[in-house]
Amino acid sequence: MPNFFSLPTLFLFLTLLFVSTQQQQPLLDSAEQNAVFEVLNSINSAVSWRSLFPDDLCLSAPHGVVCEYFTEHTPSSATNVSFAAPLQTVHIVELSFGYVSDYTPNPPCSPNSTLSPLLFTSFKYLRKLFFYKCFTGEPVLLPNITSFVVVNNLEELVFIENPALVGSLDVIFATFINLRRLVLTGNGVYGNISDGVGDLINVEEITLSRNQLSGGVSFDRLAKLKKLKVLDLSQNHFHGIVPESLGDLSQLLKLDLSSNFFSGNIPETLVNLQSLEFLDLSFNRFGKFGVPKFLGEMRRLKEVYLSGNLLGGRIPEIWEKLGSVSSIGFSNIGLVGNIPASMGLYLTSLSYLGLDDNKLEGNLPEEFGLLEFANEINLENNNLSGRVPFSVNFSTMVGQKLKLKGNSGLCIDKVFDLGYGKNRDSFGELEVCNKSDVLSPVLHKDIRPVSLSNSLVLGISSSTIWCCFCIFLHNLM
Repeated sequence: MPNFFSLPTLFLFLTLLFVSTQQQQPLLDSAEQNAVFEVLNSINSAVSWRSLFPDDLCLSAPHGVVCEYFTEHTPSSATNVSFAAPLQTVHIVELSFGYVSDYTPNPPCSPNSTLSPLLFTSFKYLRKLFFYKCFTGEPVLLPNITSFVVVNNLEELVFIENPALVGSLDVIFATFINLRRLVLTGNGVYGNISDGVGDLINVEEITLSRNQLSGGVSFDRLAKLKKLKVLDLSQNHFHGIVPESLGDLSQLLKLDLSSNFFSGNIPETLVNLQSLEFLDLSFNRFGKFGVPKFLGEMRRLKEVYLSGNLLGGRIPEIWEKLGSVSSIGFSNIGLVGNIPASMGLYLTSLSYLGLDDNKLEGNLPEEFGLLEFANEINLENNNLSGRVPFSVNFSTMVGQKLKLKGNSGLCIDKVFDLGYGKNRDSFGELEVCNKSDVLSPVLHKDIRPVSLSNSLVLGISSSTIWCCFCIFLHNLM
């Protein structure tokens, strides 16, 4: 039998196949390619884009211009029966503008960038549109595109740090109903969030922070977005009551309503957000209802911020199930009473704790010496008194981020005072403790008293003693 597939023959066959494949590779439609150049000129006319990229843009394009190949089916004209003949085409699917870093060197924008209407009429397959620091000079208006839009497959619309970009959200809600991500951060967008937001049934992220948005929020319509995982309305001018329906967004991972004018009660239905990891309601006008106790049931919380609201009341005993919490911001919320020892006992992952500018009183719990992962603890401007329970090593590690000034009744151990000088700004004028200020030995039922000060003589840290003590108690229960 003759050998039809000798090595030279096989090599020639593969070469011809490769050349044939290359010749059949589809090119970007000329109208779509010209539209890309027009858009590039609108964001930076000082660059000769056609000279820099003379070839097909899907073979050689600036970073941020992304193509994708599609297999389309066209009716056959050979028979009367409908028959789909596959046809491969290529189209623009992503456009990103504004230099971010050397790792994402998108086409740089000029101070007089404009928003070309071609973005919404010439890219039928566009899925992502991204602008970063492009509109910073003269006002650039979001175009009224509802009557001629072609880009109805858009999934990601991202405008970040474009302060001159102005306009209403209504045109976006009415046009891009297939959005998965809507990110408008640091722009000049104004108006309110209308009922149209409820039509974005596939959206997973709505981030509208740092704009000029105002009025009430259609939370009841937002509650219909069952796929929503991120809702960030921070740093705007919203007001009104946050309704119970917000608790219906069971998939939320992040909820940020900070720096607005929301008032009334923090709805208890937020306890239904059992996937929530980040909650920021700080700097609003939520009323005197205390720190919500339902927070203790939200086991996946990692960060919770309530600062700047007039909540009042005592710090509740809710910490047993919150071992994953890394940041707590309860500054200036009218807290009174003592700091619970359970915070030091259970918050084993705590990195940041802000309890400053309240009316807390009493001793600092010895259990706070267990917060070995803390990077910043701010207890300034309260009425705390007694001995500071942190070790010298802890103070050295945290440094000036251990903030104690404004508590005239606090004192520090003499050994602690050795490293006190460099932290004087954050400690204030704390005195060295007298013997009468040192806490009595710890007692619990029939457990033998253990003096933490004596443990230092034995070379054992107070944190170690307390860890053993807590484990022992846990085994008894």
